[in-house]
Parts: sequence; structure tokens; C-alpha cells
Amino acid sequence: MLPEPQFIFGTPDETTPDAGLFGPDSVSWLIHSDPVALLGGIRALLLQALHPEAMAGVAQWSDYREDPWGRLTRTAEYIGVTTFGTTAEVQHAGERVRSVHAKLGVDAPHLLLWVHAGFVDSLLHVHRLAHPDFGDSAADTYVDEQRAAAAVVGLDANDVFGSTQAIADYFEQEKPGLRATADALTAARVLVVPPMAPRAEWLTPARGAWALLASTAFATLPLWAQRLYADALGLPEAPPGLAPIVEASVAATSWLRETSVSVAVRGLSTVLRNVPAEQRMGPHARAAHLRLGLMKSS
Repeated sequence: MLPEPQFIFGTPDETTPDAGLFGPDSVSWLIHSDPVALLGGIRALLLQALHPEAMAGVAQWSDYREDPWGRLTRTAEYIGVTTFGTTAEVQHAGERVRSVHAKLGVDAPHLLLWVHAGFVDSLLHVHRLAHPDFGDSAADTYVDEQRAAAAVVGLDANDVFGSTQAIADYFEQEKPGLRATADALTAARVLVVPPMAPRAEWLTPARGAWALLASTAFATLPLWAQRLYADALGLPEAPPGLAPIVEASVAATSWLRETSVSVAVRGLSTVLRNVPAEQRMGPHARAAHLRLGLMKSS
């Protein structure tokens, strides 16, 4: 029997008829319900690590080295709450996150905006790779919807980009100050080759499956981001295990890279969609479907 999940932000509300920030007809529900969003989450963390100031804060205050799975779980839970939770749940999660950020001194608007940009761009980019027919209008709607999520962590929604062009302009503006520091390389290696319990590593396909997910997520990064990682591999403190993935991805020609990555993401999306819906649906999405009468309780 699987252990009961531990919820940092509280047990999901399955009864209050409240759609929260977005609702079932939103693009945010569509993208965040897609199982391929897992790739987007990994990509986002790799992209976010390239901001030296943001990464320094994570390195100083986060326990990602000792508990990478815990950090991933907490991040996924927060996105689940803000996407599918009730208004009260979203407010509670936001208050908790803002309080932690304030205590740690990592609540500067420019840092919050960078983290927001990494998630929005990554989840959207991976979704579009998996679904080539996903249109520009829907993409802009998603970016605009996510301004509400940015406000939850303390940003002024009016100061947050509301279109794909605006977010692209934002990255162009930020690129000169980005680099893969030693902390970023360590974080990337923890993501790509995380510690696993011996039983899971040797008696299950978990290690190989995660390596496939992580390497594919890395390959979906923009080429300029991959090159930042590649340029830093010569640092004396560069951790082992990261170089093969970085070098293989960057070495590919542009057309081959784009074609192969798109095929790989669509393939993973197909595999993940073959998992029964009740097993791949997160607890917060399931709770939202139950309280809004979109599915029956089992």
C-alpha cells in the first residue's frame, strides 16, 4: 500500500464548489493537467538556475541537495494548489509562500518575476512541443491567465508580461546577466542525477526513466541556455555526470535538435497519456473535479 501523501499546504478541498483562480474552461487547467507538464517543471528549474542572484538564494536557503524530491514535490503541490485549488486554498498557499520568501529575503520583485517567467515559459513551451496544433491565441491566453498566479506570490499583475511576445522580450532583456554558476551546475546535476534509494535505483526502472525525462527536459531549453551550461562545464567545481547530457544536446545541429526534441516530447506525452487518468491526475486536480461535479467520487 502506498503511503498517504503529505500536503504542505493542506489536504485538498473536495467539497467547496469554488473554481479558484482559473476554472475548468481555462487554458491553465488544460496545460497543467497535461502529464507532459512534468517535463516543463524540470525545464523550469534548469532555466531558473541560470539567474545568479536567484540561484544564490536557493543555494543558501533551500535543502534541494539533501532532499531534491521534497523540493520537487513542494513545487508541484504549490502549482497544483494555485491552479486547481479554491480561492481560500490559493490565498492560504500564497500567504505561506510570501511569508517564507520575506523571512529568507528572496521576495524582491525582479526575482519573483524571473521564477514566474521560468515556469510559464517552460510549461507552455513543452506543451506546444507535445501538441503542435496548439495555437498562438491560446498561448497568449495562458500567459495572460498566469498573471493571476504571479499576483499570489506578491507581484503586481500589471507589471507581469501578458503575451508570448512580451515574455520573449523579457528573456532577451535578462540574457546578458545570466550564467551557469557553480551553484547552478550543482542544482542541474541534482535534477539530472538525483539521489535514489538503493531499492528504487537497482530494482526498478526509476533511474533510467528519470534520466530520460531529465535529459529530454534539458534538450527543450533554448539553445542559449544550453550553451551557458556548456560554457561552464570547464569550471573546476563543475560536478560529474552533467557533461554528457549537455554536450550531446548542444552538439546537435539546430534542425536536428528541434526535430528530435519535438519527436521525443511527443513520444513521452503519448506514453504518459497511456497511464490511466485516475493515476496521472494530481490530488488537487482530482479534488477540483470532485467539488465541481466533473467526476464521481470513487
